[in-house]
Amino acid sequence: MLDLTLMTSASDPAVVLPSLTLLSHRVRVLPLNTASLVKLPDETILFLDARQDLAGAKTLCSLIHAADLNVPIILVVSEGGFPAVNAQWGISDIIIDTASPAETEGRLRLARENRGSLPKPSSNSVDEVDQTGHIHCGDLVVDPKSYTATLKGRPIDLAYKEFELLKYLAQHPHHVFTRAQLLQEVWGYDYYGGTRTVDVHIRRLRAKLGGEYEHLIGTVRNVGYRFDPAEGSLENGATAHAEGPTGAQHSEPSEYEAHSAGHGRTLAKKTTGQKNGMTDGTQ
Repeated sequence: MLDLTLMTSASDPAVVLPSLTLLSHRVRVLPLNTASLVKLPDETILFLDARQDLAGAKTLCSLIHAADLNVPIILVVSEGGFPAVNAQWGISDIIIDTASPAETEGRLRLARENRGSLPKPSSNSVDEVDQTGHIHCGDLVVDPKSYTATLKGRPIDLAYKEFELLKYLAQHPHHVFTRAQLLQEVWGYDYYGGTRTVDVHIRRLRAKLGGEYEHLIGTVRNVGYRFDPAEGSLENGATAHAEGPTGAQHSEPSEYEAHSAGHGRTLAKKTTGQKNGMTDGTQ
């Protein structure tokens, strides 16, 4: 029997990864916050609930590594959250919240066997980050400290959220993000506006980058957007992002909302006589 810890903000922990309740392991439940880190046992395997708050989960992963906690992290995500996760998170594994008991058990076994070689968060996947913290992507230079961006040394006139969106995309080149994910990462989890605001800011960014560089922000049909610093051909830029008067050439991504509405109340029912239980680690 393994010692497991589930960090979540869900009112019913059983809905986070229902298959976990069907396994014979003891599961400790802790709140999804930094105060819970001091309660993590050395020999536990951590399931981190990232279904609702990807940005918060990523911050916790960084704090776990910064505190030198030798704890394998298995990230629990919804299907729409997969594109946002990469090596920078420093996790041992990732699992969808609808995974079967067999898959969950297999990932636990791998996490236990690989405990001695836990991954560390990688640095930003950009061309270069110099000593001043500037992000270099070809001719584009983003300065997070002064909130400025330049192309071939010429400043780009960006509004605050336009800059934040460009910075976030430049920090994660080639990774595809849905509109919902970008809205959460750039605008914040408490932003109640619609995802169309992402499309508006993307169009403004492309216009300000100009025809020669608008291809840097690519569209993945029916999914979302990504930053493509290595694909600089005019052919790609001209065909992928052309927006005619009717907008017929520009395919907007569908909305893959990375959330579980109402925390899946229909899945909250416990099985009578269940072998194991989830215990509240806050007691």
